[in-house]
Amino acid sequence: MTGIEAGIALIVVILLLVYLVIALLKPEKF
Repeated sequence: MTGIEAGIALIVVILLLVYLVIALLKPEKF
């Protein structure tokens, strides 16, 4: 896997984690 692919994968994982944290902290927003 190239560095660019690794970077994209890392960004995607971070965004998913942030989304999950927000969903857990503010369930009323959904």
